[in-house]
Amino acid sequence: MNIQDYISSGIVEMVVLGLAGQKEREEFEELCTRYPELVAARDAFEAKLEDIYMQHSSTIVLPVGLRQSLMEATLTTSHNQTKPTNVITMENANRPVRRTNWLAVASVILLIVAAYFAYQFHSQNESLKQANVELQKRADSTDAILQQIIAEQKVFKDSNVTVVSMEGTKIAPRSSANVYWDSINSSVYLVVKNMPKLPTDQQYQLWALIDGKPKDLGVFDADQDKVILKMTDTKKAEAFAITIEKKGGNPSPTLEKMQSLGKTKAPL
Repeated sequence: MNIQDYISSGIVEMVVLGLAGQKEREEFEELCTRYPELVAARDAFEAKLEDIYMQHSSTIVLPVGLRQSLMEATLTTSHNQTKPTNVITMENANRPVRRTNWLAVASVILLIVAAYFAYQFHSQNESLKQANVELQKRADSTDAILQQIIAEQKVFKDSNVTVVSMEGTKIAPRSSANVYWDSINSSVYLVVKNMPKLPTDQQYQLWALIDGKPKDLGVFDADQDKVILKMTDTKKAEAFAITIEKKGGNPSPTLEKMQSLGKTKAPL
């Protein structure tokens, strides 16, 4: 007999997994007493199964409860075997008798691998869904920025718009902003150029000065730097001013906290 051909036939795997018939098992046992390489092939396959089982059972992160279910499946399969797997040993061998139910172990390995790929697919599916959500958010944000740019260009090119350059006051010499005011349709836009960031309980507030009286045109934050802001409309304005107020704004300006001021040169 060519023992290598016999080993390559798959008989080792069939016997170890308990899938061989009685006659095949008896022949395998008898040949093991004569061919050490057959015993070595059996040991190698059993070791390989052990390695696969230990690797997957210890390193794969499975959903909660699945690992316990698989362990129970192994025990159940072992108890339900009507014909226990014969363990072949050489005469006078010192190797301890193996009692592992390799068919049950192989079944569990297949279950683990299947569960692993199912879990991976589910995880990847969730990741793809999350990625789609993030992409949609970015697309929406990009679209909003684009619309903002288009709006800015319309304001900048409108011949009816007066540009009011607001310069810093003595207490805030570096503060600056531009007001784009369309006195025809009363629209007021603000572009912040240089305004220090304020504490969270404070905001900047824009005012229009009409007949020496202030009109509230809304509040804004410094982190909106260089973004055109649509403020409250005003039909008249001798000048525009920016002050620091409490968050949400005040009904009247805190003059000692005026940051910038710009005259319109527009007749009332």
